[in-house]
Amino acid sequence: MKPVEECIVLAGGKGTRLRSVVSDVPKPLAPVAGRPFIAWLLDRLARQGIRHTILATGYLAEQVELAVGQRWNGMAISYSCERAPLGTGGAIRLACKHLNEPSCHVVNGDTYLEYSLRPLEHVVEEMNASMGMVLAPVDDVSRYGAVVVSNQRAVGFSEKGQQGPGLINGGCYLLTERAINSMPATSRFSFEQDVLVPAVEKSDIAVIDGAEKFIDIGVPEDYARAQSIFVPA
Repeated sequence: MKPVEECIVLAGGKGTRLRSVVSDVPKPLAPVAGRPFIAWLLDRLARQGIRHTILATGYLAEQVELAVGQRWNGMAISYSCERAPLGTGGAIRLACKHLNEPSCHVVNGDTYLEYSLRPLEHVVEEMNASMGMVLAPVDDVSRYGAVVVSNQRAVGFSEKGQQGPGLINGGCYLLTERAINSMPATSRFSFEQDVLVPAVEKSDIAVIDGAEKFIDIGVPEDYARAQSIFVPA
């Protein structure tokens, strides 16, 4: 597999749980260490060799476009705006229309995770899987639910509520052409329930761990923690 140089960023979140802290901007634009959160994410993608990023927007989409523009650190930026809520799966499927290549990376616009793209691509090719998933280590999996792994494949998801350290879905994926073509034809669907769950049942998701610096700004506690993790240049 040649290096995958396109990425879809899910940037349509309303940030309902952040309203008490940030009420006037979409979640990806929440200020973190003096910059919009998505700026830190886009910087990482550019460093990793991504050349074209598609921002899947929705809520206050025009604010995201004004903040990011058409280019970012050498990356071309495109926008895929959902006019009505399509769910995570529908947003990805719509954004795929902007791809120039058959495969792409996908990341959540409200989480940050440091990992290398190429090892994810390598394991997907090596395992002949339709997609890849990055696992994030956390001290307590109760908020997320853990991923059950066997031989570098995701084989199950544990229910939220289970406590203790473990590996969770970090919200970062590699989708091959096979995965993209097998997504539901309907316009609105959940990527997690309608794509990931069936793929796990078929042991068709290759995984990598060893990721670092997992941050989820979806709740005020993590948002506050993020302020001290990033350091302005």
